[in-house]
Amino acid sequence: MDVLSFDDVRLHVQVDGPADGPAVVFANSLGTDLRLWDGVIGNLPRGLRLIRYDKRGHGLSTCPPAPYAMGALVRDAERVMEALEVRDAVFVGLSIGGLIAQGLAAKRLDLIRAVVLSNTGFKIGTREMWDERVATVRAGGLPSMADAIIQRWFSPGFRASDAASPWRRMVETCPEEGYAGCSAAIAGSDFYSTTSALRLPALVIAGDRDGATPPDMVRDLADLIPGARYELMRGVGHLPCVERPEDYAALLSGFLKDIGHLP
Repeated sequence: MDVLSFDDVRLHVQVDGPADGPAVVFANSLGTDLRLWDGVIGNLPRGLRLIRYDKRGHGLSTCPPAPYAMGALVRDAERVMEALEVRDAVFVGLSIGGLIAQGLAAKRLDLIRAVVLSNTGFKIGTREMWDERVATVRAGGLPSMADAIIQRWFSPGFRASDAASPWRRMVETCPEEGYAGCSAAIAGSDFYSTTSALRLPALVIAGDRDGATPPDMVRDLADLIPGARYELMRGVGHLPCVERPEDYAALLSGFLKDIGHLP
């Protein structure tokens, strides 16, 4: 684990695997930290350089005052990769992480050779929806929203099990300022034009029980990118990497193999 310090934020980063391995960078969802990928990391082929980081306002990264702009979140990802001297990486982004991936791919194709866009869209929700969510956070805190968030995140069977408890706790302890800041970034983002201009390998993953980014929204995103591979995981919600990490890792490994990104 490490912390990268920049002029306006300090970002918590974790790197696994050899320094000279092909790089895969992960960006997690709203309300989660880099532990989102724990179950996936151990199921990926050896020899990869696996880089995770906490977004600003999440996990062990610092929490600047809200609101945040999507450009700042994209710039954070860019600075992490530059600081670690990463080039030609595969960038895996889930939910808001998928928006960050789209923005970074449009801006810095020298850093990214392929993207995995998971449980995301070119636009997620409406400004009014996100404004209302921020108001709810400010009024009652994240614990008051935990039930609704967990319902969107997971299938009924998973959220009824003990396995959902740590994720509820993660939501409840996420800094409210960070949640509100990233919500504002999502509210202001629409990547329809920029993503439709992308020309790079893309794997797009949806969950059929996803209450945050339904499969049709994710499929619409896949249709924007020529040649994108669309995969629908059944029986999982918004965080399939948590509910079925082995299957998620298998999809990711197959994609990395197909594009020649394995060591």
